[in-house]
Amino acid sequence: MTKVLIADDEPLMLARIGELLSQVWPELEIVARCKNGNEALAAFHQHQPDVAFLDIRMPGKTGLEVAAEIGDAAHLVFVTAYDEYAIAAFESGAADYLLKPVELPRLAEAVRRLRKRIDTKRPTAPADLSLLVKSLLEQAKHTEKLRWIRASVGSVTRLIHVDEVLFFQSDTKYTRIVLRESEALVRMPLKELIDGLDTERFWQVHRSSIVNAHAIDRAVREGPEKLTLYIRGCSERLAVSRQYFHLFKQT
Repeated sequence: MTKVLIADDEPLMLARIGELLSQVWPELEIVARCKNGNEALAAFHQHQPDVAFLDIRMPGKTGLEVAAEIGDAAHLVFVTAYDEYAIAAFESGAADYLLKPVELPRLAEAVRRLRKRIDTKRPTAPADLSLLVKSLLEQAKHTEKLRWIRASVGSVTRLIHVDEVLFFQSDTKYTRIVLRESEALVRMPLKELIDGLDTERFWQVHRSSIVNAHAIDRAVREGPEKLTLYIRGCSERLAVSRQYFHLFKQT
């Protein structure tokens, strides 16, 4: 029986990968579910799994650092929120990757590749993983952007992809996340949240509002000092502060 280790510091993502793996690879045995890199490395030495699913960014040792120590002793799959530059680096090596949030069809494809490699006993680690580690960690300083958010909807915690968000709005100690048919709260000030967002996609239009530019239907000037945004799929309107009027200036 194939033994698998999963490591991710987000409990929801850790559970999701395990559940999806059980669907597409029912005969495997998940021998360890780890919430940081140090746990993952210890569990690897204890259980000697055939496959390790490693989140790249974890407390303690990162997934890349764990992979560097594992080397070709297991087949490695990175779970990543990095952009196309990091993905291209993975594609040029022998390791597979999954983008967050992990989707069933992509995981099934990764499993097909893994099973073939296991049958042929081919290692999945790149020839010089240490160089890949150094390259990706350096790129991550500049390219990593928030892709999904863990937020509260009543008594339920949801994993929300940023593509679903229409706009963010400050609400005292929380930030309100408005979606097409629902909303959620995250305990993070707006000023901290914007640091992780792609500013090409998400525009701050007011000290209390950040809008997904793809969700803007139109901007209407309703007076010399008043500009209002109409949002697709939402009846709410957003006021634009004068300092952000330039974002909607006609050229």
